[in-house]
Amino acid sequence: MEKAQEKLELITKYFGDFSPAQLEQLEALDALYADWNSKINVISRKDMESLYEKHVLHSLSIAAAFEWAPGLEVVDLGTGGGFPGIPLAIFYPEVRFHLVDSIGKKIKVVQAVSEALGLKNVTAQHSRIEEIRNRKFDYVVSRAVAPLKDLWHWSKPLLKKPSSTQHRNPGLICLKGGDLTTEIAESSCKPTVLEMYEIFPEDYFKEKYLLFVPYQ
Repeated sequence: MEKAQEKLELITKYFGDFSPAQLEQLEALDALYADWNSKINVISRKDMESLYEKHVLHSLSIAAAFEWAPGLEVVDLGTGGGFPGIPLAIFYPEVRFHLVDSIGKKIKVVQAVSEALGLKNVTAQHSRIEEIRNRKFDYVVSRAVAPLKDLWHWSKPLLKKPSSTQHRNPGLICLKGGDLTTEIAESSCKPTVLEMYEIFPEDYFKEKYLLFVPYQ
């Protein structure tokens, strides 16, 4: 396996403003996920070889497309092993992230990784997203494999209303791939669609998209 530091070059190729502490956290992801994956299969064995491209950089496409102010609150719907939430929490240490998944063992990994990295801006919850009550967020993010129609149905009740005074535009940000024509049509949403290959011109990102559905 390549050293984590060498793998990090793919991240620093596109992001040049990480602090030394953030770089240490990013570098630590490799060993942490390798260890946890040997106990609980949260990432496919094949994907572990390209963790930084397929999971970390993929997650950080949101950071490349959105500029978030300190104090914003973000919920990661169906976070799995912590993506996109954990890379985003490293990138935005002053934004609060709440990572949610219905599978308890995945949340166990999220909690352990967050603790090992010293992330003070991450909380995790073993729950279905529709069971979250009495909390509102500025953004919902997701790489969950669910149709856009369902993601929006789950997300909308969790979003704060737009505020012109706070200059924020709440909404759902989801990462998807393939032909989305039918899925978007069936969702009744009108998302902004960004091609990831335009953000990160690497072969892996061809036919991968970032969708933003603003609060309506």
